[in-house]
Amino acid sequence: MSWNPTIAPACPEEIGLDAIDTLIIPRSRDLGGFEVRRALPAPKRQMVGPFIFFDQVGPAELLTGQGIDVRPHPHIGLGTVTYLYRGEFHHRDSTGADQIIRPGALNWMVAGRGVTHSERTTPEGRSAPQSLLGIQTWVALPDNYEDMAPMFEHHGTQALPVIEDRGVTVRLVLGNAYGEVAPATMFSETFYADVTLEAGARLPLPDDHEDRGIYIVEGSISIAGQDFEAPQMMVFRPGDRITVTAGGRGARLMALGGATFSGPRYIWWNFVESSKERIEEAKAEWRAGNWGEGRFDLPADDRDEHIPLPD
Repeated sequence: MSWNPTIAPACPEEIGLDAIDTLIIPRSRDLGGFEVRRALPAPKRQMVGPFIFFDQVGPAELLTGQGIDVRPHPHIGLGTVTYLYRGEFHHRDSTGADQIIRPGALNWMVAGRGVTHSERTTPEGRSAPQSLLGIQTWVALPDNYEDMAPMFEHHGTQALPVIEDRGVTVRLVLGNAYGEVAPATMFSETFYADVTLEAGARLPLPDDHEDRGIYIVEGSISIAGQDFEAPQMMVFRPGDRITVTAGGRGARLMALGGATFSGPRYIWWNFVESSKERIEEAKAEWRAGNWGEGRFDLPADDRDEHIPLPD
């Protein structure tokens, strides 16, 4: 356990509301039995650092026999981050990874030139009622890593650094912040952290990253005297010293950011690339379905179905 020595309980509030560059109200989608709230990409903001897609999955209460079945589907040019607060998923992908993820752990799958994966509720998870709440996000890859070989890493709860102070608990999921470094392999400057704040607790954001944002999962926070309730994302101006204060019920946040990219990314379905041509190539290969002969294959133990290319 450690904490940034520059943080003090009485650190002054030095910012105004103009320090919030973008305020994002996530769009809700009902996927049949559970809700997804999408914060990125937003109409006025495509990315926060390398983060280009940000979904809150749930909260949902699944009855006995119910579950989530995300059939095999492809990705290119990005890394997927799965982090759960409640519930579990069974991840399988074309790298050979076969992993159950549970709350507080990290699944980090880097698609590179092409990967296919599925996420499903396990038979054990369907045997009783189950709560589901988590965040799934995509991290765009820099130009020189877009065509790398796909890879997968799982890091359990005990492997992720935990930083604590008065009423503040930070679990560092990706990258570096507050003097700690998370174990997952990164390809650009990144930070991503699960933050729990008791009522009235204060959190200064790292000041050594260009882009910084906060997503409120539960509860509320105050910035420059104004309250913000879940679910909202705010992206801050570079360079400002930012401190947020939890409301009377406390707060659960995801803090995220890192270095900005040299240019925008193209997004089509599950594909993220700096080149439209690469996206067209990936579309053609997925449509052809020649598994194992090009960039795409299906997970070894989940080959009976897949999500077709959208029209």
